[in-house]
Amino acid sequence: MEDLIFKIDAKSESATKTVVKARNFEIVIDEPASLGGTDHGANPVEYLLASYAGCLNVVAHITAKELNIPSENLEINLTGKLNPLRFLGKSANERAGFKEIKVNITSSDDIDETIKQRWISEILDRCPVGDNLKNSTEIVVELESIGKELVENFS
Repeated sequence: MEDLIFKIDAKSESATKTVVKARNFEIVIDEPASLGGTDHGANPVEYLLASYAGCLNVVAHITAKELNIPSENLEINLTGKLNPLRFLGKSANERAGFKEIKVNITSSDDIDETIKQRWISEILDRCPVGDNLKNSTEIVVELESIGKELVENFS
């Protein structure tokens, strides 16, 4: 199978607020007031946790079907531990990202312990978002400048 390509377009609305277009959807990203934002949406790291939870949910259902185990009534709770000092430019000693993400998956079904461990292993192994969190991914950044004449034409 060919690689799938996913694309989003984002526009800055302020120093803390970004509006993202993903297919036919609009996602508002903002910081809470306590971090200088207007609280119009979840912040980037909350969306990262939400993205991981969504991915875990999809993979949990796919693998449950393959393992012939029930997957109704799943609840997925994530907690991320992050020190904001590097993000705020106050320390180069801290990581900018999460130090730890705890995942709690709850199922209302009674599942054999051996099957449960296999299921968890499959979920963690096959989740693309989890893979990106655990492994380095090449990131290519290009910064383009729009000339003054072009900016004036778009005004």
